[in-house]
Amino acid sequence: MLLQLYRSAYRGLSHSIWLLAIVMFINRSGAMVIPFLGVYLTQALHFSIDQAGIIMALFGVGSIAGTMLGGRLIDRIGSYSVMWISLMLGGLMFLVVGQLRTFSQLCIGTFTLGMMAEAFRPAVTAAVALYSTAENRTRSYSLNRLAINLGWSLGPAIGGWLASRDYSLLFWVDGLTCLGASLVLRLTLPKPKAPETASQRVKTAGDSAYHDHTYLVFILFVTFFAITFFQLFSTVPVYYKEVYHLSENQIGNLMALNGVIIVVIEMVLVHQLENRVPGLLLMAVGTFLVAVSYFIFNVFFGIQWLIISMIVATFAEMLAMPFMNTFAIQRSQPHNRGQYTALYTVAWSIAQISAPLIGTQFISRFSFASAWWLMIAFSLFATTGLLLLFRFLKKKESFSGN
Repeated sequence: MLLQLYRSAYRGLSHSIWLLAIVMFINRSGAMVIPFLGVYLTQALHFSIDQAGIIMALFGVGSIAGTMLGGRLIDRIGSYSVMWISLMLGGLMFLVVGQLRTFSQLCIGTFTLGMMAEAFRPAVTAAVALYSTAENRTRSYSLNRLAINLGWSLGPAIGGWLASRDYSLLFWVDGLTCLGASLVLRLTLPKPKAPETASQRVKTAGDSAYHDHTYLVFILFVTFFAITFFQLFSTVPVYYKEVYHLSENQIGNLMALNGVIIVVIEMVLVHQLENRVPGLLLMAVGTFLVAVSYFIFNVFFGIQWLIISMIVATFAEMLAMPFMNTFAIQRSQPHNRGQYTALYTVAWSIAQISAPLIGTQFISRFSFASAWWLMIAFSLFATTGLLLLFRFLKKKESFSGN
């Protein structure tokens, strides 16, 4: 019965979706710089927490620039070209940033790295839509996330081991896996059929993602959720280090737990929930569970509670993110998909800027507990907003049906 459930969850996905997942796995199996960037800056280079927050935030600023540029290029040259170019340039920049030491150099370097590497994110979101069908789109996104998290389960664990020996190794591995993923993509993944471009049709009212007010409201709630989620990869590892005095290996293993759970559970979970429970409701549950994960930090103490908090946060991620991706694609059309995926990715890029800044500023001026209470408030705001958005769209659909 369990085997049949897993077979059903993976059945019907295209060959290209599986190839894209392999590319993502190669790329993410080397993803170890960003999770350890805060620890690297404060422990190896001896920057203050405020300086580390600024450097990490500049990665987010660069990612916004890269995301907007990537969105425009998707609608012009296609997601396939944007993907392999971004992987190649991002890989080269990881190698460069690993050689930088001064505050000003790292500010410029991380900004450029974010711009080069993060153009990949809207491109892969658009590519999954092209390689999948409406019936299996959410599962296709989940397979993509499974590959990311399978790599993620390896990356931080290996990264923790490497960081305990030489932090510079993180940059070499991350850069070379990006370059390897770019090569595999070019050699194995077929180009998707070109979607209809904006120049091939007359634009109508509401044709632009920037005029879709419902979508813009949705993006606001995604941004608040993303700010809370990104604490897991910016300030939470610092919390593990400074409050619990965990080693780099222990931090890597704890963060890798997130990826392991997703690999084992997410595809089956999404398969059981897709087309049965409204996506916005699942997103609301996910954002609420993030609040619960931070609540655990402030109420309980002990290694076992860190594990429980990570498990809760992982279920939050599995319930929210695949359906957020699907909602973004459902609001778009082939010719303007770059705009929609770019805006969606911008929400996460804004979070990459604000998450470390907000988190580190609250920690340095108040305490870790203050930062976690703020994240709880952000999560509950997103939960409430998504529930109201669901109610609004349901009423609108009911009114249209009448």
